[in-house]
Amino acid sequence: MRTAGLPREARLRRAGDFAALRHASGRFGGRCFSVRYRNNELGHARLGLAISKRVSKLAVERNRIKRLVRESFRRIQHELPAVDLMVLAREQVVAMSGNQLLTELDALWAKLKPLKPTDATGTIAR
Repeated sequence: MRTAGLPREARLRRAGDFAALRHASGRFGGRCFSVRYRNNELGHARLGLAISKRVSKLAVERNRIKRLVRESFRRIQHELPAVDLMVLAREQVVAMSGNQLLTELDALWAKLKPLKPTDATGTIAR
């Protein structure tokens, strides 16, 4: 039986991938999260998480945040363009409810959707 988790192909795992996002990438954010992104050649989106102890000293709270981000990404990943994403949490995230965090994440993913290429064959309408 297959689990509903995030497959290995959809996750950033190598330190080099995270380093590339830290140095040469686009970024945007909201009240609780900051997202860095860059195009990849894989044909699908990949997610990396950077939830530090600065956000919360308690591992339970950091794991809750990671779980919510992964779940939100898992539901929308097939609608996103082929990009590598690194989600960073801000300190305010701990005080927010799960529904508030999911709402903010949905708004962040919506900012990425316009980056998805269309199937247009040219630039001039016929």
